Amino acid sequence: MSKSTEILEEYKKYLMPTYSPVVVVDKAKGSRVYNPEGTLYYDFTSGISCHNVGHCTEGVVKAVQEQVARLGHCSNLFASEPQVKLAKKLVEISDLGGKVFFCNSGAEANEAAIKLARRWGAANGGRYEVVTMRNSFHGRTLATVAATGQSWCQQGFEPLPVGFNYADFNDLESVKAAVGEKTVAIMVEAVQGEGGVMPATEEFMAGVRALCDEKNLIMICDEVQCGMGRTGKWWGWQNFSVKPDLFTVAKSLADGIPMGALVSNAKYADVFTYGSHGSTFGGNPLACAAALATIKIIEDEKLVDAAVQKGEMLKAALQAFAEKYDQVLDVRGLGLMLGMVVDGDPKAVIEKFVEFNILALTAGGNVVRFLPTLSMTTARIEEAVEMMGDALEELFGAE
Repeated sequence: MSKSTEILEEYKKYLMPTYSPVVVVDKAKGSRVYNPEGTLYYDFTSGISCHNVGHCTEGVVKAVQEQVARLGHCSNLFASEPQVKLAKKLVEISDLGGKVFFCNSGAEANEAAIKLARRWGAANGGRYEVVTMRNSFHGRTLATVAATGQSWCQQGFEPLPVGFNYADFNDLESVKAAVGEKTVAIMVEAVQGEGGVMPATEEFMAGVRALCDEKNLIMICDEVQCGMGRTGKWWGWQNFSVKPDLFTVAKSLADGIPMGALVSNAKYADVFTYGSHGSTFGGNPLACAAALATIKIIEDEKLVDAAVQKGEMLKAALQAFAEKYDQVLDVRGLGLMLGMVVDGDPKAVIEKFVEFNILALTAGGNVVRFLPTLSMTTARIEEAVEMMGDALEELFGAE
């Protein structure tokens, strides 16, 4: 029995069956991961967009080692310098002029945004409803599951928290119809990740911003998956001519160390007051040190620009597959957040990719999702694309 098989059997024995892994990852570096037997895989998942700067990147590793030896946690009853530095940095690169709340995950960041909106709405007409989009994804807590416009992750958890209305993504008239007297906010992703790697349109984002201005609503952007440079901008909403009132970030904020944040503009910076919200681990020095190192690497290595250039390269390669195989229907996305639409179940493609040492993700009902590290070299992208081509030829090629 191999070490991987042994671990997978123990996994099934001791872990609740919320996931079904087929690959064991033992170590990683940059854009590649290895199983216990030493087999190398090109990682086009990046921990689901968590390792934008790469696995075990030296600058992040060093920052974490130094910080954990100095101060790993002190709770938010006390202040720490890494927390203040990171909040200042996020305010600067977002250019919203507001403040930051730290937490531990994307779901918690979105929950914080919803709570802030409700708290503000309670003092402004007793409003509490949030309009979200169908095929969105905002997390796994009860509130964020209710906010997520997909029934598959809601089933069996009823009754769900009330206060969410759904509209069609990229359909402004549908959003307008969903807004009522009790609406306080509209929550949207610049690119729907779990919903199928579907980018918003300029018309839609600008229309949502105008509607929020007209109705005195809060515009919330969920940047958990598409933030931190992945789409070729620091934040996905920066691909459009808008600024949200609030946005959330997590995943790659601290290069995979659990961390989330809610960032506000000036208008909503002080809605939360002493004791109104909190998080024991949120913004702890260790995670903040990792996040500061991550941001520095993105800046120093110009990875935001790299996401555009490498994204165009990868997208062109994927489009070549669409031209070659009838089963590949479309390619879409922004930067290095790309989706290949296939005819049928994308799991068949994912499984074949694993055989050829490529790790990718599904999204929506029929999309293969690619989220490589922003630091992945063009040479390794080219090599991986060749491996993908071999896998697709075996799967879709003429018999």
